[in-house]
Amino acid sequence: MESPALALQRHFLTGSSCFSPKPSLSLRLPAAIVRMSLREDGPSVSVVGVTGAVGQEFLSVLSDRSFPYRSIRMLASKRSAGKHLTFDGRDYVVEELTPDSFDGVDIALFSAGGSISKLFAPIAVEKGTIVVDNSSAFRMDENVPLVIPEVNPEAMVHVKLGCGKGALIANPNCSTIICLMAATPLHRRSKVKRMVVSTYQAASGAGAAAMEELEQQTREVLEGKEPTCKIFKQQYAFNLFSHNAPVLSNGYNEEEMKLVKETRKIWNDMNVKVTATCIRVPVMRAHAESVNLQFENPLDEDTAKDILGECPGCGVGRIRRDVSQDGDYGLDIFVCGDQIRKGAALNAVQIAEMLL
Repeated sequence: MESPALALQRHFLTGSSCFSPKPSLSLRLPAAIVRMSLREDGPSVSVVGVTGAVGQEFLSVLSDRSFPYRSIRMLASKRSAGKHLTFDGRDYVVEELTPDSFDGVDIALFSAGGSISKLFAPIAVEKGTIVVDNSSAFRMDENVPLVIPEVNPEAMVHVKLGCGKGALIANPNCSTIICLMAATPLHRRSKVKRMVVSTYQAASGAGAAAMEELEQQTREVLEGKEPTCKIFKQQYAFNLFSHNAPVLSNGYNEEEMKLVKETRKIWNDMNVKVTATCIRVPVMRAHAESVNLQFENPLDEDTAKDILGECPGCGVGRIRRDVSQDGDYGLDIFVCGDQIRKGAALNAVQIAEMLL
């Protein structure tokens, strides 16, 4: 009988894309198998914003999933350059991000903010790099695929790795990813006419500094001190408030409108009605969302549970019929997801895996 390690190696070495390793989207190594990430026939990778919360999660996910690579570059701001990071048992020095950082790089994972992406992502693409960008900079560009691998992998079928042509792929907003992971399988079955989303978003969505400030504020409030308010400009510990994204002329904030616009693009349906209310809650990590779905065709609770129970990446939680609607034309679902993991780093790495 073929050993697990040999089976995995055979799996990596078969395939017809430009690069030979072709791991399954959901591949995970048993702990007993020696990692085979560092491979001469793998792509060269760079991580932009490597010292941030999502950048660090990029490394964790790459390691956990034994993503094959022949080299990896750790890139960050000038302030972080020179720091040492350990990845897969090897020591790396963080390099300053410059226009020359993408020479010879096949895949670049970006999580350094929209302004950095706008400046450096086009440079990387021009050099032949495929960029997977975690910022909002290019999400609504009609020429840039906005991808959740379990939802709309067909959006990036034209992007090929190792063929000398760069490309840009956008990672959706964390709230959109978490919502659509659960809503899409139901949408495929009965078509969603209208979706109402209320989000409860953790500090992780605002990065490592926000998580640190929540921890600091919690200590300060418990000790009877005035809380330090630098990231959100108001007390976050033991408090709830509307998401801190800028409010637009229509009264919605940018985070709420991301859910509206990104859902329509990912589902390729400009007519689906979506409304959202986004709230910050004082927890470290993972967002929760209350999602009300109205369908064109009936869909009962038991069928919905069966559908979601068979979907990769989903576990069945709370599902109930919307009693405000007649028949089985509405469902209420409560969705939770790790914002840094699936809402950012894991989704980006899954996109990269689809290129192999």
